[in-house]
Amino acid sequence: MQSLDVISVNIWHIVISLCNLLIIFLLLKKFLYAPVRKVIAERQKAIDDQLADAAREKAEAAEKNAALSAALSGAKEQADAILKDAAATADRKSADIVAAAKEQAQRIVADAEADAALAKEKAQADMKREIVDVSALMAGALLRREVTVADKEALADAFIDSIE
Repeated sequence: MQSLDVISVNIWHIVISLCNLLIIFLLLKKFLYAPVRKVIAERQKAIDDQLADAAREKAEAAEKNAALSAALSGAKEQADAILKDAAATADRKSADIVAAAKEQAQRIVADAEADAALAKEKAQADMKREIVDVSALMAGALLRREVTVADKEALADAFIDSIE
């Protein structure tokens, strides 16, 4: 049989191994765990700062978007108002132009009617003068000689011819 010393349990070895394990644990905690934890905390803080910056920039972008939307809607309303005003102005101007054209047309018609009336009066006056002249000629011709029925017909025909 072989000796059991190789397999035996030595308490001092266990205590020393536990002490070694404890010392290694404390050294690792002091030199490795604390700096790693510090780096992780710094990285977490940087990530939190970036998230906060992103949230702030998102909020600013939303505010700018709202302001631009409000300005755009204001510009649309202003453009609509300008278009309505321009349309109203154009309607007023076209109505003024139409009224002026109607008034000018009425003046032209009135002038033409007045000219026609003057021409008619002048024609009537000329016709009266000619009738008077022809009557005077007929009266003069009648007074110079005695008129027969044939002479009366000839004078009437001549009178009608002179009137035409």
